[in-house]
Parts: sequence; C-alpha cells; structure tokens
Amino acid sequence: MTMTLDLHSRTAHELRDALRSGETTAVEIAQSYLDRIADVDSRVMAYLDLWEEYALEEAGALDERLAKGEDPGPLAGIPIALKDNFCTTHGTTGCASRILRNFESPYEGTVVTRLKDAGAVLLGKLNMDEFAMGSSTENSSVQPTHNPWDIDRVPGGSSGGAAASVAADEAAIALGSDTGGSIRQPAAFCGCIGMKPTYGRVSRYGLVAFASSLDQIGPFTKDVEDLALIMNVICGRDPLDATSADLPVPDYSESLGREVSDITIGLPKEFYTDALNDEMRAKVDAAVAVLKEQGARVIEVSLPHTDYGIAVYYIIAPAEASANLARFDGVRYGFRHPDAKTVEDLYKLSKSEGFGREVQRRIMLGTYVLSSGYYDAYYLKAQKVRALIRQDFDRAFEQCDVIITPTTPTAAFKLNEKIDDPLQMYLNDVYTNSANLAGVPGVSIPCGLTDTGLPAGMQIIGKPFDEETIIRVAHAYERNRGFDPGKPPLE
Repeated sequence: MTMTLDLHSRTAHELRDALRSGETTAVEIAQSYLDRIADVDSRVMAYLDLWEEYALEEAGALDERLAKGEDPGPLAGIPIALKDNFCTTHGTTGCASRILRNFESPYEGTVVTRLKDAGAVLLGKLNMDEFAMGSSTENSSVQPTHNPWDIDRVPGGSSGGAAASVAADEAAIALGSDTGGSIRQPAAFCGCIGMKPTYGRVSRYGLVAFASSLDQIGPFTKDVEDLALIMNVICGRDPLDATSADLPVPDYSESLGREVSDITIGLPKEFYTDALNDEMRAKVDAAVAVLKEQGARVIEVSLPHTDYGIAVYYIIAPAEASANLARFDGVRYGFRHPDAKTVEDLYKLSKSEGFGREVQRRIMLGTYVLSSGYYDAYYLKAQKVRALIRQDFDRAFEQCDVIITPTTPTAAFKLNEKIDDPLQMYLNDVYTNSANLAGVPGVSIPCGLTDTGLPAGMQIIGKPFDEETIIRVAHAYERNRGFDPGKPPLE
C-alpha cells in the first residue's frame, strides 16, 4: 500500500487508477484528504460541515466491495465535496444563511444520488455566499473563505468554498452552482477548472433555488480529464426536474486528446476593451495563441448587447430570488424569531434577522421590479433584452465553434476591498453572466499567473448542449500550454 501523504495532491483520475490497481485503498484516500483538511482548512475556511466519520464509513464499504471483485462505479473512492445549497439527507443544508442554520433536508438531490451511485465519497458541505448571492464568499453568515493562493484575498463567489477546496487539495472534485458566474469566477480566482453546463443539462432537483431560470449545477476539478469524468456522471435527463433536457449525453472522455485544427474560435470585440486589465488580456491572448498554433482558426465576432448584461441580470435574478425566497417565512422550517407575537412580527423579525444584507437587498430589488406599475418597465423589458443577448450568441455561433473571453476582469481582490460597494462587486460577473442569460455552457481554465502570483482564467463558451467541444478545446490548451499552473503556497 502507498503512503497517504501525497494522495490528496493527485487528480481524481489518478486516484481512480491507483485504487483499481491496488496501489491504495478508498480509506487511505479519504484519510489523506481528511488529514489535509485538518492541516490547512483553519486558514482556507472552505468547509462548513465536515463529514469525517461518514466519509470513512463509505470508503470502508467501497473497499469491501472492491475486495469482492465488484465495480462500485466510475467515481469509486473519489473524495467529493458539495456547496452548501445541495440537499442531502446526511448532514445539514444551510445555504450559509442564518435562516437555514442546522436545517436537515428530508430528501436528497438527484446529483447527490448520482454521485453516490457512482461510488464517490462525500466529504461534506462547503462555504458560499448566502443563498448564492455574491462574488466573494464574504456574504456567508458563518465565515469568509480565503483564497489558497493568498489568504488575504477572496476566493470568488458564490461557490468560493468549492473552488478553494479543490485548489487547496481539500477535495478531489467539488460541485457548485452557477447563476451568473458563481462557478467560473471563483475557478479563475483559485486557479482550478470550473464548468457551467448548458441550462437543462444537469438536474437542479435538490438544489436550493436562487434564480430558477439561471441556476445550473457544475463541477470544479483539478484538470480537464477530471472534468470529463464528473460530467459523465452528473449530466442527463431527470424526471424530477421539468427543466432538464431530454437529450442524449455523449461520453465526454472521448473528447480528450482530439485535435482542434477544425475548430474556429470567436473573440467577441465587446469583451476586449480598455476595461480589461492589461495583464489579464495578455494571459488570454497567449492562451489563444497556443490554440492557434494547434491549428485552430481565430476570428473576431460581436455580441452587441453585452453591455446590457449586468443590468438585465440584476433585474431578472433578484426578481426570481424574491419569489423563491418567499418560502422562508419562519412558519414551516428554518429560523423562527422567538420574540414574534403576531404573524406580521413573525415574518418581519424572522426575515430581518435570518437574511443577511445582500440577500435582503436583492429580495427588495426583485420585489420592486415585479410590483404593479414597474413590471413592464423593468422585468418585462429585461426579459426582452435577454432574448436579444441569446440571439447574439446564436448569430456568433454561426461563424465559430467556441467563444473565448477572459473569465474575470482582474485577478482575485483583497478581503473587505469591495464588500461595501455592491456595484463594484456586481461587475466581477461582467464576463460570465451573459452565458447564464443565454443558457449556454462555459468553462474557466487557468491560463497563467499574474506578476503577483495570482491565477488568471480563460473562459471558453460553447453552443447549447455542446459541452463536448468546450472540453475538447480546453484539453487541447491544457496539454499544449507549456507551463505548470502549480499549487497554492499553503505549505
């Protein structure tokens, strides 16, 4: 048997191969990750609910099945952690909010069931911006998460705990949710891979809703081969989610290693403006040059309604949030204020103390734009512009196979730098939220380090339900980029 010391630093597919060859056991793998969490999470603060005993029990059961010659599944023994908005029957599901503190879900989400059926070992729940509303994970009601590359900086959000856990080797794979960039932006900040699949590609059953027409579940991984591995498990039609697409799911692993000489890359001119940090632009330009050297054709395309993306997003998403979060009323479950004497008191006090400032801000904004007299002026108009944004992508994809942009305008910013300036915080999603509005898939992949040693991310956006091509292009870049993105200096 191998020593457990280095297991946490390996990719999921390396762990899979080591387990199947008899080099190690599922228990050793789980213990290596638990030891790693014990060693570094007091600085990273990625976990909210760690399932140490549960993980070791599940790993032990997998080892027994392997000893009998059984095949427990494609994720056998792989330690995976979940954002705190995934419903699980083990542990708590709190959305990093006081209003759901210590809530135990009576049912399990479809994606969680698929992970368990595939043999994954679940490590626990990860920190997030409360109800997925934020870009820095500073809006968690429990704790801020720190970027493993520089613990004085944010990991991004809202899935900051998930991104940080993978970057810090505290999970082999993590699952998060992406409503306006909440997987891709923290993946870029933390130097790992993060994908938002096409809306409808992955079941949302068991994901606590923020904005139901925008939310999508997706993975964080250490490399593109791991991305293909986990996508093969989580994608596909689910009768429990009416919005999940009844379309065949390809074997994404077959996309790996394929050439890109027949691929046309579109660079949207609206993304490459003076607002983009020079260093980030240089990193993305260099990454595109790598793909061009592999034979890909590069053209300029236009997404003319890009400038309206932030405004449209911050009308539609809060409107849907105000409806979705109305269920947290202090009556049926969640936080109930002890001083309430009337029904009006119960609603007012429970929501005022149960929800944090950013969640309250978005509920109020959403309720306003849906109110009588303002619905047509704001919400209806935003939906019309959303349709135009989708048409922009449709027209661009008539000319190209994928669109490449920066993932974020800058590298990770410092903790507390933007928390009191909501507009500056919202602008972190300027390159990511249009993919949610259009329902198209996108991935962020590391494309280098800045002069200050912080990761930069490149975003590859694809046609609806064409994650296969995104993975193909991402893998071609990964294997030809000519540098090792390295590990955060947590040691």
